[in-house]
Amino acid sequence: MAKILVCDDEKDITAALRIYLEAEGYQVFCAGNGQEAVEQAAVQDMDLILMDIMMPVMDGIRAMAKIREHSNVPFILLTAKGEDTDKVLGLNLGADDYITKPFNPVELLARVRSALRRYVTLGSSPRNEKSLRVGGLLLDDEQKQLFVDGQPVSLTPTEYAILRLLMQKSGKVFPSRELYRQVWQDNPIGSECTVAVHIRHIREKIELNPAEPRYLKVVWGQGYKIETQGRPVT
Repeated sequence: MAKILVCDDEKDITAALRIYLEAEGYQVFCAGNGQEAVEQAAVQDMDLILMDIMMPVMDGIRAMAKIREHSNVPFILLTAKGEDTDKVLGLNLGADDYITKPFNPVELLARVRSALRRYVTLGSSPRNEKSLRVGGLLLDDEQKQLFVDGQPVSLTPTEYAILRLLMQKSGKVFPSRELYRQVWQDNPIGSECTVAVHIRHIREKIELNPAEPRYLKVVWGQGYKIETQGRPVT
């Protein structure tokens, strides 16, 4: 049973989310502010965190940054309309996705299932798939580990899923909407910013000079690709 932490200072929202999520079979924990969320995440291994941004005591951005210091647990930010700057900041700090309030319960549950699939796949997929190599990049799908020029590099579940897809089809250009559709398994409307932030994070981790990437290239007006420098190997 997946453990989900819901953090929002509006009790009506946390109560509603608890009802929706428990009806789907998830174990739900609730927090009323970022500090409470940090404390709960320190003593309980969560599989997903739904985090409001604007809260008293400690806001969601600060709380997520603190939790990210010791955990790669997926985050879905709960944001209000007009908080575009906060959305981008949250993605920059490691959020996997966001959903705008008031939210549609069906859409929310779909985002939750998608995030949990990526997280579980990273940690416990069957260990019979091939590793992927492109130049100095080696994605070991048995260990769920990326090596860059022989050095291990930590990826979030979403970053791993994006890079794995691009390396599997090295040389193929993926538009932002197609990346979002395949990785998030959701409607890609308005997804360009989310994808762009994750691509930048991956570049910062795999490229010697992210401004002049060897591997993860943008094809202007079309999308992203991994430059073919080798072929997938076992």
